[in-house]
Amino acid sequence: MSTILAGPCGDCCSRTVQHSGVARGTIEVIANLQTYVARPHPNLEDTQLRKLKVILFFADVFGALYINSKLAMDYWADNGYLVLGVDYFEGDSRAIHEGKPGWNVDEWVQPYRASAAKITSPWIEAVRDRYGYCFGAPFVMDLLATDWVTAGAFAHPAFLDENHFRNLKQDDFTFPHAARRRAEDILVEQHATHTVQIFSGARHGYATRADPELRTERWAKEETARATLNWFNERSQR
Repeated sequence: MSTILAGPCGDCCSRTVQHSGVARGTIEVIANLQTYVARPHPNLEDTQLRKLKVILFFADVFGALYINSKLAMDYWADNGYLVLGVDYFEGDSRAIHEGKPGWNVDEWVQPYRASAAKITSPWIEAVRDRYGYCFGAPFVMDLLATDWVTAGAFAHPAFLDENHFRNLKQDDFTFPHAARRRAEDILVEQHATHTVQIFSGARHGYATRADPELRTERWAKEETARATLNWFNERSQR
């Protein structure tokens, strides 16, 4: 058995501050799954989209259709990327269960670990045919074990083990000190190009669910979005 480095969901995965803003992307169906599509320009044709660099966004338990997720994808699209976020919760979301007594995020998410893995694979293939980012972290790492993804990034992951780092062919990430250091050791052993960013005072979920009224959390969220963009820009030049 491979040692677990990023554990299962917990109460920290249920906390959010809903962000304000108007999402400008569209919701389209790809491989029978609703997909949030953020384009650099709304009027681009498919032939033009095929020439763009693509970011695949794998959401946390709030899902790709949560406003915070949409706004994050819009940011990367504003900087020249075609961004696709798959709704592997198929209309469900942690946000729907807000305030329900006795509801447990870890129990709720378990069935989706199996179903999401099953339905996301055809979606990825459909995206590849058409166009040539905690819960989503394993999907990022699995793709990084292939040859066709240039770079990956994730923040506050869950459900990762050592093999996720040993198997990757492309790279990046962020979590608990001992596990993070072990993951860094593995990346060094694998001679993987990587970067690690650490923010003190930022809670699990900060990258998409930070409280914008708290300066430290807001800064960490914005810096993570910028660093992810810069990482993809740098890797895509190689």
